[in-house]
Amino acid sequence: MTHSAHILLVDDHIEELELLIRALRTAGFRVSIAHDGVKAHLRAQSLKPDLILMDVQMPGMDGFATCRLLCANPATWFIPIIFLSDANSLGERLEGLQIGGVDYIAKPCAPEEVIARIRIHLKRRGPEAGAAMEPGPKVPSDDPLVLAAVRYLTEHMRDPPSLSELARLLGTNDRMLSQSFRKHLGQTVFGYLREERLRFSQRLLADTNLSITAISDEVGFSNVANFATAFRARFGKTPSAWRRDRQETDPGRVESA
Repeated sequence: MTHSAHILLVDDHIEELELLIRALRTAGFRVSIAHDGVKAHLRAQSLKPDLILMDVQMPGMDGFATCRLLCANPATWFIPIIFLSDANSLGERLEGLQIGGVDYIAKPCAPEEVIARIRIHLKRRGPEAGAAMEPGPKVPSDDPLVLAAVRYLTEHMRDPPSLSELARLLGTNDRMLSQSFRKHLGQTVFGYLREERLRFSQRLLADTNLSITAISDEVGFSNVANFATAFRARFGKTPSAWRRDRQETDPGRVESA
């Protein structure tokens, strides 16, 4: 697979990577190019490359924001992403790996090393790797921006970012993000988050022996009183009453702590 693999190279200074591009093509790879994150997202959806080499620091939508969109998009989440960057701090490397990148290579990079790492990740991926993975939370929308936002909010339910920070992380702005949620989910961003917190708390009440206070903390409410009030308003019962009724109808469930 590696000698005919299709690589999407994303960088706003492609002219600086001419040596790498020649080496990739000499090694038998097909190379497509995108000059920014927006074009990378569009090209990845249409071309379905086998692997993406992506710069981190780009104007507009940077590499991390692009990665978040690609990893949340059902059309592209399975494509391995290797980051290239000349800002080689530990914090940046860890962030790139945590959001979905498979590797991180510091610039200036030796073409031989890049090719070796590409081959390693393509070999690890294998032809069936995508089928064994999940793209993220199930959401009634195919909008990549909404999917990426939902994925991030799910992963940071206990301590979510502000609307402005979430928009920045996804390479967009408050207005566009809010409009996407209203259009596709019929809710505000934090209206959706509140609903998901309450739904997740139901699962924890039913399937674990965590205390009500622990569940309140786990789903991100500021205190247990606010959690109980919100839960009762949504489901018509306090968390304790809901758990008790659930156990009475399904005694095989775990006992409350």
